[in-house]
Order: sequence, then C-alpha cells, then structure tokens
Amino acid sequence: MSDYNYLTQEGYDKITAQLEEMKTTGRQEAAAAIAEAREKGDLSENAEYDAAKDAQGMLEMKINELEVALSNARILDESQIDLSKVTILANVKLLNKRSNKEVTYKLVSASEANLKEKKISVSSPIGEGLLGLKIGDTAKIQTPGGQIEFKVLDISL
Repeated sequence: MSDYNYLTQEGYDKITAQLEEMKTTGRQEAAAAIAEAREKGDLSENAEYDAAKDAQGMLEMKINELEVALSNARILDESQIDLSKVTILANVKLLNKRSNKEVTYKLVSASEANLKEKKISVSSPIGEGLLGLKIGDTAKIQTPGGQIEFKVLDISL
C-alpha cells in the first residue's frame, strides 16, 4: 500500500481544497510578508526577512508534499468494499479485552486518520493488526502502551 495514497472522495476533496488555498492565499501572504520585511532595511541583519523566507520555504515544501500525495492518490469506492474481513474504509466494532469496553474505528489512510473522529490509519499498529481479520477473530496487538487484545465484533460501512 505504500506506493499509493488511498483516499475517500471526501479526503481527496479536502486535500485538493487545502492545496488550492496554499497555492493562492498562502503564497500571496508569504510574498507580502517578505516584501514587508524587505522594506525594513538591511537584509543581512533582518530577522523578519529570514523568518518570512523560512515560512515561504515551509509553505512550498507542504505544497509539494500535497501534490505528491494527490499524484499517488487512488480514490476508494465504499460500495466496493468486501465486508467479510477488515479492510480499509471498514468500520470495525471491537471489544478491548483488557478494559472490557467496546469501541468502533473506521480504518482509513494515514492522511485521513483522526482519532477524535474514530478514524485510525491502516498503517498504525492497531490498523495493521486488524487488517484481514474476520468477525469473531481476536488480535493481539503491540501498541506503545503495551500489548492489547481486541476481538472483532462487527464489520460494516
């Protein structure tokens, strides 16, 4: 999966909008900050100018990263997902055997992961440990907080 960046249509649209914002407004703001700093005199001793140039460089680096992500993007269609096993875009209802609590996660690409929205990356320890499991299977997953056992209770969209 490392050759491609798998995204939902929503994720693709979000990255596209972010990239467009950076290319237009972001570049204009960076150029204005450089011009303002340049007006303040000697560039060799102008910390504002150096900071503005650094910010511009960081912006261009982020634009490049997003362009690469979009060039390698593959949009996934949720209607084509096989729900007989855990795959990307599936909602997985789990029982944490340590805490005896149920939790549901949606497995997504790393660029769409957001723990607040219960979206975890398929390349995270938990995501990798769940891929390919079926309902009723138990996974022992090594996390930074120690080993956790999860039982797959349900797989849905």
